[in-house]
Amino acid sequence: MKYALNAIAVAALSSCVLAKELPPDDERGAEIFASGLRHNSIMETKETYWAGRREQGLFDSSQYKSMNTSVDVVACVDGVAALVVGDPLYTFRCKGLDLYDFQSHADLGSNGGEGAGSWGWTSPDGREFVAIAQSDGSAFAEITPAGKLVYLGRLPQYPAAQPSLWREIKGYKSYIVIGSEAVNHGVQFFDLTKLLDVDPANPVTFNNEDDISHFNGLPIGRSHTVQTNEEAGYAVASGSQPRSDKCASGLIFIDLSDFSNLTSPGCAAADGYVHDAQCLIYRGPDEKYVGEDICYGYNEDTLTIYNVTDKKNPSIISRTSYEGASYTHQGWVLDEQWQQYLVLDDEYDEYDRAGPGAAGYPITYIWDISSLEAPKQTGYYQGLRKGIDHNQFVNGGLLYQSNYGGGLNVLDVSSIPEDPTGAGVTEVAYFDIYPEDDNAEGGGQIAFQGTWSHYPYFKSGYILINTIERGAYVVKFSS
Repeated sequence: MKYALNAIAVAALSSCVLAKELPPDDERGAEIFASGLRHNSIMETKETYWAGRREQGLFDSSQYKSMNTSVDVVACVDGVAALVVGDPLYTFRCKGLDLYDFQSHADLGSNGGEGAGSWGWTSPDGREFVAIAQSDGSAFAEITPAGKLVYLGRLPQYPAAQPSLWREIKGYKSYIVIGSEAVNHGVQFFDLTKLLDVDPANPVTFNNEDDISHFNGLPIGRSHTVQTNEEAGYAVASGSQPRSDKCASGLIFIDLSDFSNLTSPGCAAADGYVHDAQCLIYRGPDEKYVGEDICYGYNEDTLTIYNVTDKKNPSIISRTSYEGASYTHQGWVLDEQWQQYLVLDDEYDEYDRAGPGAAGYPITYIWDISSLEAPKQTGYYQGLRKGIDHNQFVNGGLLYQSNYGGGLNVLDVSSIPEDPTGAGVTEVAYFDIYPEDDNAEGGGQIAFQGTWSHYPYFKSGYILINTIERGAYVVKFSS
C-alpha cells in the first residue's frame, strides 16, 4: 500500500506547474514528503535492490579486472571503447571521451566495495588527488599526468558506525568532508596534504584518532549529503535523522574556522528535510540579495532557496515545486559568479513515470532564478538513453552528469541564458560505464546501478567516475 500511496501523491504533485508555493494539496505533501514516507520508501527500494545484487555476487568488486598499467589509453572509436576486445562487459559505449584507467574497489583497498560519492583536490604544485567513497570508508589516489590512478591509502569509516553505501564527499581547501548515512558516523574532515609524501609502494591506512577532525553534532550521527561554502568558511550536513529533531533534517552548519574545535552555529529547519544543497555568496541579478549567503536546497518536492547569512536565524526566500516532482534530488548553478540559472534533477520521476520523466529518460530541469523570491522552471532537457539521473556539476559551460547505468553524460548548457527552454542543450560526450544494460529498450534500464558520482574540475582534463559495483574510471575528452 505504501507504493500505491506514493504514486497517488506524485500524480497530485505533478499537476503543479511553475507554481511559486508548494503544491496546492499541502496536506498530502505533508503526508508523503514531510513525514518521510517518500524518502523511506526510496531508501527501502534501493536497499532491497542492492541486497539482491549482493546475493548474486554483483557487488564483489574483486571480479572486475583493473586496467593494466601498460595500456596508455583506450580510445573511443566508432562509439565504443574496448578495454578487453571481444568481451561485452568491458566494451563501453562512448562519445568523445577516452578511457585512461579503471581500478576496481578491491584494488583501491576496499573490503566491501560499493562506491558512492567522490571529490578531488589539486596541490599547489599541480598534482591531482581524488577521494573515492566506498561502503567501508574512503580510498585516496593520485591521478598521474598519464591519467593513471595510483592508490595511496584509505580512511576507514568512523569506528562507531556500520558500513553504509551512502557516503558523500565534498571539498574545502585541501580538506575533504565526508558524511554518511551510517549511524554514529558524524562528519569526517581529512587534510589531503597528508598524501603528498606517501610512497605508493606502501599505501597508508589512516586512522580516525590522529588523522582527522570529527564533527558529531548530528542527532544520531548520520547525514545524507554534505556541502561546503569555502568562501564563507563552513560546511553543511543535510538530511540528518530523525526528522523530529530540532533541525528537522534540514541544513546543519559546521564552522570551519578551527578544525580542532568544530562547532555548529545553527541550522535551517523551516522547510524540513534537505536532500542536497549548494551554498554560495550571492552575486547574481537579484540586487536585494547581493553579498548575502544563499543556499539552494533540493528538498524532496521543491527547490527551496534560503538566506543563511545569519546561521542562527536563517530564513526561507522561496519554495517552488514543478511538474513531475517525485523526489527533488540535487542541482547546480550554471555560473557561480552570476547566479541567474540553475539545473536540478529528480531521482524518482523516471522511476515513477511522472511528468516529463514519464518516458523513462533522464530529465534535467532548467530554472531561471533571476528573482530568488520567484524562481521559474523554464524548461528541461531529456536524455538520449533511458535511466535515472543522480549527481551533476557544471564546469565551463558544460554540465557533467552521473546517470546511474547511463554513465557520465556531458551536456553543453551554454545556450540556456539565450534559450531557457532547453531547446539548445546538446549532449557533447558520454561514457557508459555499465555495459550490462546496453541491450535494454531505450538503451538503458531504470534502475539504481552504475555510476553514483564524478569529479570534473581538474585542469588536466581528467575526469574521475566512481561506480557502485565496479570501481573508479578515469576518462578525458578525445583530442
